[in-house]
Amino acid sequence: MGIRFSVLASGSTGNAMVVATEDTKVLVDAGLSAKKVDSLLKEKDISAADLDAILVTHEHADHIKGLGAIARKYDLPVYANEKTWDALDKQIGDIAEDKRCVMQTGEARDFGTLRVESYGISHDAAEPVGYCFYNEDQKLSLATDLGYMSEKVKEQIRDSDVMVLESNHDIEMLRVGRYPWNIKRRILSDLGHLSNEAAGIGLCDVMTSRTKRVYLAHLSRDHNMMDLARLTVNNMVEERLCEDDHRAELMDTYYDRATAWDRLDEE
Repeated sequence: MGIRFSVLASGSTGNAMVVATEDTKVLVDAGLSAKKVDSLLKEKDISAADLDAILVTHEHADHIKGLGAIARKYDLPVYANEKTWDALDKQIGDIAEDKRCVMQTGEARDFGTLRVESYGISHDAAEPVGYCFYNEDQKLSLATDLGYMSEKVKEQIRDSDVMVLESNHDIEMLRVGRYPWNIKRRILSDLGHLSNEAAGIGLCDVMTSRTKRVYLAHLSRDHNMMDLARLTVNNMVEERLCEDDHRAELMDTYYDRATAWDRLDEE
């Protein structure tokens, strides 16, 4: 069967993704209530009790809101690097010592037939990470909450079969939007979020003939729209690729519902 996944929710109000192989199921982040995460997993015919691990990207509330509750309810192991654990301790309540698992940035671990590798990203958190998932010759990459796409990030996610890539905001919508300037400056900084334009430019450097689909993720509800994100990323790609170069299909994610299961072995 290989890798399959669903983005359960994506955006500033909450983020979670489930990744599975034939014998393994992991949850990446739990940025909604435990009840909501439970419900979304059930929609995908998965019981949270059957999860092998919860992987944490960073400690911001939209990624860990339900983490403590769901980990305690189902006695699940939680994986994060040491600095993220230090930041989490004040937010998620008690987690049993044997369920507090340290996975350092850059480390790779096997969960059954699913190999998971973390990598460092630029964001205003303690030590934020993205993840790449491998099964045999399949590769899925998650890259959100990026202030910018560094060369190291590009190297890490390049040549993926499928990517979940941040396309957070339209720069002009953000500039004229209702946020105070200090928040706008933070979002636009190298420790903030990736714009539609930056996502499109970066995608040109990491997309190969192997890349089938790219899910545009973590869209701002105030300063972006799905159609605009898709159009802008597509335009950036078209401007930089020759006519015969490969173009992956751009896919949507949602803040209020899960994406359909995606299997990496499907064209």
